[in-house]
Amino acid sequence: MEASTWYATLIRPSFAPPAWVFGPVWSVLYVIIAITFGYVFWLFLKKKISFWAVLPFLLNLVFNFSFTPIQFGLQNNILAAVDVVLVLGTLIWAMKTIYPHVKWVAYANIPYLLWVSFATVLQLTITYLNL
Repeated sequence: MEASTWYATLIRPSFAPPAWVFGPVWSVLYVIIAITFGYVFWLFLKKKISFWAVLPFLLNLVFNFSFTPIQFGLQNNILAAVDVVLVLGTLIWAMKTIYPHVKWVAYANIPYLLWVSFATVLQLTITYLNL
């Protein structure tokens, strides 16, 4: 079943935004991620921060980029729910880890944190409604 057709068949909560909202929101967030995460990786390459400060950023990217193939490729709500919780957890970890070193990176990721928090509630609700 095509991903958009499959998603349209799911029971979604009343607070689920229309599908067209996701593209523009993620476009803005990916610019924020590219700038801030890129800066963190640059600091690591310049040996100004340790690998342990970079690790949550790396894991966040892995989990973030895994969501779409899990949700829409595998069409697996349960794995997508686990994945989005990991996206949220690694983002919080990353923000807490980088804050003592580069406060603006943590602050710049607040929109990402807010959206992922919303996305987590949305995905968990969709998962529950479609068990």
